[in-house]
Amino acid sequence: MYLKKHYEELEITDDFMFGKVMEDKVLCRETLECLLGYKIGELHEVQSQKQVMITADGKPIRFDIYTRDNRAVYDAEMQNLNGNRIENLELPKRARFYQSSIDMDFISKGEPYRLLPEGNVIFICTFDPFGKGLAVYNFENVCLESPDIKLEDQTHKIFYNCTCKGEGISKELRSLYLYIQCGEINSGLTEKIHQAVVTARMRTEWRSEYMKELLRYEDAREEGAKNKLTEMICRKYVKGKSIEQVAEELEESIETVTDIYRIIERIVTVDNNMADDAAKLYSSVIASM
Repeated sequence: MYLKKHYEELEITDDFMFGKVMEDKVLCRETLECLLGYKIGELHEVQSQKQVMITADGKPIRFDIYTRDNRAVYDAEMQNLNGNRIENLELPKRARFYQSSIDMDFISKGEPYRLLPEGNVIFICTFDPFGKGLAVYNFENVCLESPDIKLEDQTHKIFYNCTCKGEGISKELRSLYLYIQCGEINSGLTEKIHQAVVTARMRTEWRSEYMKELLRYEDAREEGAKNKLTEMICRKYVKGKSIEQVAEELEESIETVTDIYRIIERIVTVDNNMADDAAKLYSSVIASM
């Protein structure tokens, strides 16, 4: 999700800027190694805002950064609260979905499941995602009855708490956290990242791309608000509310509610069973709009 910022104001914590800066394979590799705490192989193409279609008619999933070496796949997400409650971000379910999407993308290209690469789903959080004060939350699948038995499915879901003051983490990771939190530059890696951000702000083609992304986001947000309103109107129609009552309760104009009621009434004329099923009615209205 984008905040309304001028392109020149974007920081590494903005997912668009994070993606563009990390397209540099060398810088991306150094950043991943700092996060993971070990060396990884030479990266193949680094893709920012990569879209993966799970089904032909489904909604695509978009990764901030998607890359791999000869052994593993890495999905790195820059995560801000943006005014949301932590629980509303659904980070555990999103991590699960991202990993399954990575696996399906691999298999859809004709590769057998036994060759599935190691998966690393990484969330770089500008807040404490679990509220326990840990610098890193690293999850693997283990046996509940005997936790020393690991499933060894080679999937890792790792959440980085950039608000941590640095206890129990490397100097390099502490420096990265400080840069993400307050822009402090005190390491070779953070200097490289900062210079990459400064350079990116001067890229006119990226500024144009950012503006197009903002427009698409605004369009999607408006469509979502319209769909939510339509859903609420359908629920009130099923309850027998009049146009005037719905307009007053939802603080919408009579004209707006009337337009949707007209669509509802056309649908109900064809199939009167719809009049008592708000969910089906909503789906039919959306399909008719």
